[in-house]
Order: sequence, then C-alpha cells, then structure tokens
Amino acid sequence: QVQLVESGGGLVQPGGSLRLSCVASGSISAISTMYWYRQAPGEQRELVAQITRGGSTNYADSVKGRFTITRDDAKNSVYLQMNSLKPEDTAVYYCKYQLYSRGWSDYWGQGTQVTVSS
Repeated sequence: QVQLVESGGGLVQPGGSLRLSCVASGSISAISTMYWYRQAPGEQRELVAQITRGGSTNYADSVKGRFTITRDDAKNSVYLQMNSLKPEDTAVYYCKYQLYSRGWSDYWGQGTQVTVSS
C-alpha cells in the first residue's frame, strides 16, 4: 500500500512564504516524475510544478519566479517553496507521484490547504 502525505499548508499574509512537503511511504520500487497541483474553490485542478527524476523542472506561468520545486529521492519526498504569495494562490495543494509499486501508476496525496489573506 502506497501513501502520500502533504504538510506545510496554512494561513499566510500576501507577500509571505510557505514550504510544502510531500512524503511517500509503502512498497515503492521507483519514483519517476513528481508533481504539485492545486485546486481553488469552484475551479479545476491545475498543474503548478513538476520535477523529473533527472531534476528537470516545469512551472505554471502564474508561479514562475515565485515557486521552486525540489525533490529528495532518499526520502521519497518532494517540496514546493512558495514565495511572494498572492491571494490568488489560495487553494488546496496536492502532490502526485508517478511511481512503481506493483506497476507504474499515479498516486495522489490528500491535499493541504494554503490560504493567502490579510
């Protein structure tokens, strides 16, 4: 059984920073690409950032220059450093891994709430 758990969300003022973490546990043989998505109320889930096993990254235009995705394969973890936060960054943030357990599949975390408000 594979489980992904996010942490680090919370309430922050505009211009502030947060660092999200996601760690995977269970029977994992390999992890390929790791992702962060977010979903605001009434909106579709959108891709925020991704990082490949080789370290290549890609970001949504709305977060470029403000967010940084990193990974630590020894800890089965992915991180999202979020700086210069704006009210429009308010959403539930989810991590997703492409990983090999009994085969290659996508696994999602349960989400962590990020609220940017004064």
